[in-house]
Amino acid sequence: MVLLAACTRAPSPPPAPAAVTFNKDVAPIVFANCAPCHRPGEVAPFSVLSYADAAKHADGMAEETRKRHMPPWLPDRGEFPILGERRLTGDQIATIQRWVDGGKLEGNPADLPTPPSFPDGWQLGRPDVVLTLAKPYTLEPGKEDVYRNLVVRSAVASDMFVRGVEFRTNGSPIHHAVIRVDRTGTARARDGADGKPGFDGMSVQAVQDPDGQFIGWAPGRGPIVSPDGMPWRLERGADLVIELHMLASKKTATINPTIALFASTAPPVRTPLTVKMSSKLIDIPAGARDHVVTDTCKLPVDVELLSVYPHAHYLGKDMLVTAAWPDGTTKTLLHIPHWSFHWQQDYRYQSPIALPRDTVVTMRYTYDNSADNDDNPHAPPVRVRLGPNSSDEMAELGLQVLTPSLADAALLVQSFADRDAQANVALGEARVKEDPASAEYRAFLGKSYVEVDRPADAIPHLEAAIRLDPTSAGAESDLGTALMALNRVPDALGHLQRAAVLAPRDETIAFNYGNALAKSSRPTEAAAAYARSLAINPAFADAHANLGTLLFTHGRAKEALPHFARAADLMPNSAVVHSNYASVLAALGRYPDALRETRRALDLNPDYGPARENLARLQQMGVK
Repeated sequence: MVLLAACTRAPSPPPAPAAVTFNKDVAPIVFANCAPCHRPGEVAPFSVLSYADAAKHADGMAEETRKRHMPPWLPDRGEFPILGERRLTGDQIATIQRWVDGGKLEGNPADLPTPPSFPDGWQLGRPDVVLTLAKPYTLEPGKEDVYRNLVVRSAVASDMFVRGVEFRTNGSPIHHAVIRVDRTGTARARDGADGKPGFDGMSVQAVQDPDGQFIGWAPGRGPIVSPDGMPWRLERGADLVIELHMLASKKTATINPTIALFASTAPPVRTPLTVKMSSKLIDIPAGARDHVVTDTCKLPVDVELLSVYPHAHYLGKDMLVTAAWPDGTTKTLLHIPHWSFHWQQDYRYQSPIALPRDTVVTMRYTYDNSADNDDNPHAPPVRVRLGPNSSDEMAELGLQVLTPSLADAALLVQSFADRDAQANVALGEARVKEDPASAEYRAFLGKSYVEVDRPADAIPHLEAAIRLDPTSAGAESDLGTALMALNRVPDALGHLQRAAVLAPRDETIAFNYGNALAKSSRPTEAAAAYARSLAINPAFADAHANLGTLLFTHGRAKEALPHFARAADLMPNSAVVHSNYASVLAALGRYPDALRETRRALDLNPDYGPARENLARLQQMGVK
């Protein structure tokens, strides 16, 4: 036995692993996952389409992929898979690491796969429409962020349904962009008023997300593609408005982005809507490493959740979104353990998530305001509160959903509007408690009380705001509105008249003045005030509706009709507007059209009494 053991051959050592090469092993990874951005003409600073280019940046590729900074993808893999995940597998990351450690070999040219092709450079193929600015915007050097709305004339020959959008910066230093639609011409009227392309500001009443869809771009985002069966309508004559966030620049830069639109051959089967959760009581102490901000809502209707859009600024650290079903089940909808302001986007689920009525959705955002946060814009750290600039903070969560009916959609939208109004009250109360001598805070709290139908609470704060700042047209107008709600119409008129003198180009003030004049039985002057409001903003839906009502109640149905038609177009989810429109149509003998608008009103609110009465009368008349 000893002899046999001595003669047994020793096992052969395992073969050495094959050398990792770019052509055979690495190119397939980077072509599929990196090339959409890392190629000539795109936003990334270098290309990976050739061995020579990739080898120059190989050490950085290995480092960034090992840390999972690249490709940019923030969410953890959770219970609900997300479309378009840009996450490398562990094996892929290890392959890149071994390539670099092994000397960055090129390999056999025959092993190199065909590089990806991008027709005209676009990822979705050849666009149906490519839109550019009439004139580039010049970003001047400065120390503050710049928010600018740039207006792009769509110039489409006819209405089109858009299934996809691609956004190119063309080398412009753009942090992120949101593309919205203006069907009213309001943005076009403001374009260039200060001598530069576009206009300042972050919120324009007439500019809307198209058909409940968020068209937002940030570096690494790629094309924005609508859910299947849900393209959005771009009407002939409408404009696109690009809301740009540009970070402070040390040198002059030319801003000249391009938008490509990809058409759908079929209209939408369903139309989503987007509602927003948020926390406004953000107050992060200097040095705080784990400051938590939350918001919770109970859904008033059944919804199908299509996507979520989380948003914070540089102090954001961890984002957790959960849903608690009525049966007690709790699941994670989204978890971002390492938030980055640089790579924000919306996240669409592979399959819609059914959230029944009374499901509780909770967002829990954690912020790091310490000196250890490399992205902290303040050195040393300072107290940070809610604000639009990137040096401020925000805590928002957009929810894109489908509802079973128009009535459910209207109820959901109203529920979130009510939540937002109450959040404004809480914010105003906190700010006034902190600084009662601030005219701005007093005016904001007074306005917030007006919006939640607490006029008596609003009055002392608005009066204080006017004492502190006698030039505050907004406070005068809101005080007039509060007084009118308490039936103190003569007092209200005086304040609203002063507001109109202080701000003759404010459409809301002209509108509020018109309301007071109408309530004072001065219809001719009220109509003139409404007309002034519409001259300033032709898309002011409430002004159209109130002017239409004023004209109709004074026997001028024919003149009222176009105002109701426009109001119904601008407020498609208002049962009141559609019902009133139906009444005018019926008065003019247009009974089938009146029936159509009545049914639309009842689709939105089946219990709306005036619409039910309209329907009964039309049915008695035999209208079909």
